[in-house]
Amino acid sequence: MCSTCGCSEEAESTVTNFGGEPPDRTAQHSHEHQHGHSHEGRHHHGDGAHTQARAQHEPGHRTIRLEQDILARNNRIAQRNREWLEGRNIFAVNLMSSPGAGKTTLLEHTIRDLGREVPISVVEGDQETIRDAERIRAAGCKVIQINTGTGCHLDAGMLDRALHELDPPLNSLVLIENVGNLVCPALFDLGETSRVVIMSVTEGEDKPLKYPHMFRAADIMVLSKADLLPHLEFDLESCLTYARQVNPKLRYFQLSALRGIGLQPWYDWLRARAAL
Repeated sequence: MCSTCGCSEEAESTVTNFGGEPPDRTAQHSHEHQHGHSHEGRHHHGDGAHTQARAQHEPGHRTIRLEQDILARNNRIAQRNREWLEGRNIFAVNLMSSPGAGKTTLLEHTIRDLGREVPISVVEGDQETIRDAERIRAAGCKVIQINTGTGCHLDAGMLDRALHELDPPLNSLVLIENVGNLVCPALFDLGETSRVVIMSVTEGEDKPLKYPHMFRAADIMVLSKADLLPHLEFDLESCLTYARQVNPKLRYFQLSALRGIGLQPWYDWLRARAAL
């Protein structure tokens, strides 16, 4: 959670709307003290009512007790997001991965290939820069960039604000690119319809064992950069065994977005889940 991963230190998030508005039309909300929001529904760290880590020092060991207010507050907002999306028949996918796994490249190809069939909107999460949002906009999609500052994940309150800025149409897709991180994004329900973990073959086949909560929380594992498999010592069968050991229900796609390989099953899954 925030109080253990360091993202609570003077975090500030910025939301930038790229849906045809000038790039300088930016809405900012600063976090009171650590990682909370100033408006109702977001989580706060600065006051005594919020989740705080309390350390008890005893001879020979140190115990850290964490209250559950952060996730409880987040989950309430996530449920409102989920109801809002369901009421508009919007299929929302939370894409999570380590940095550089290929989330943005996959989004670019998905927008160009599937965007002709259904409206797609994108929420981009990064600590800094608007580079990925510019790439998504160039692919032909309405996009909101959320810069989390020192924050290492998106939360339900950030998605709430992004959805109202985006105003996605009925019967559409919302694709959420979370901050590159294999830990905290798995803990925070955004209200999404499905969760996808993207793992590149350059990362090593043991990632599901090293980051089990991420793979356990996901509905889909996308193995990206598959065109590199002939050039790597990557044990595909071991990777799948580890992933299913952590999550027996995990569905798997193997693809290379850059080379356009294996994308059709991914598109078919999006079509089917969104009832397109």
